[in-house]
Formats: sequence, C-alpha cells, structure tokens
Amino acid sequence: MGDFPAAVLFSCSHNAVRSPMAEAMLKHMHGRRIYVDSVGVHQGELNPFATAVIEEIGLSLADHRGKTFDELEDSSYDLIVTFSPEAHHRAIELTRAMACEVEYWPTLDPDIIQGSREARLDGYRQIRDHIFARLHQRFPVGGGPTV
Repeated sequence: MGDFPAAVLFSCSHNAVRSPMAEAMLKHMHGRRIYVDSVGVHQGELNPFATAVIEEIGLSLADHRGKTFDELEDSSYDLIVTFSPEAHHRAIELTRAMACEVEYWPTLDPDIIQGSREARLDGYRQIRDHIFARLHQRFPVGGGPTV
C-alpha cells in the first residue's frame, strides 16, 4: 500500500455512476499525483442522481464525458478497478498481455434502486460513501510516494 500506481482506470457497466464518481473522488484526494480515468463496458449517459450526490460532497462531474473501453486513447494503466462483473471480465481481457493489476470492488448498481426521489438519493449516497471508503483504504491521503 505504500506505493501508489501512477495511472488508475475505474470501470463499471456504463461509465454513468460508479466509475465517474470514483474518478472524481480519487482526483480530489490525490490531484495530479495519480493519473485517473474511467470507462464503461457500454456507452451510457451520466446519471443525474450520481451528479447530485457527488455535488453534496463538494465535487463535480460537469467535465465528465462517458466513454467505453474501445474509446480509450491509452491503455498504459498500472491498475484497473472494476465495479461490475462485466467490467471486470472486460478488464481481464484487456490486460492479458499487459503488466497491469486488476482489482474487483463489487458494488451495487444504484440504478436498480426503486422508490421516491429521496429513497433513490439515499441509495446513491450509500454507493458514493462505500466507494469513498474503499478509495481511502486503497489510496490513503498522506500515503504513497511524494512528487
């Protein structure tokens, strides 16, 4: 855990909720110390509930542009973190001939949450907080090499 990867890619099914939130949070935590990007297996549109709950913690997804693995301009990542089974399988395929770690952080897709707007927002907050806790565990602030 002492050394951080130089480049991290987050991936979920549609690059619309989990992976963009993780990207925004890790960029906030470590700035330019780690190159961070995110993709989906399929093309998706940014989810407004994800935007709302990320803004609650003072971050923004305004600059996020969803993309897929096929649209990656560079595949020089040290670590790919996946949030869904299909993203994990796609990352394993991508890295067969690469020196890249792949970590699977199983995380519920909050799009399946039903109910009132507030109930759905609560579900998205739980996902956000779960990912944030994992990020702090894997990439502690104050840890890793200094630049």
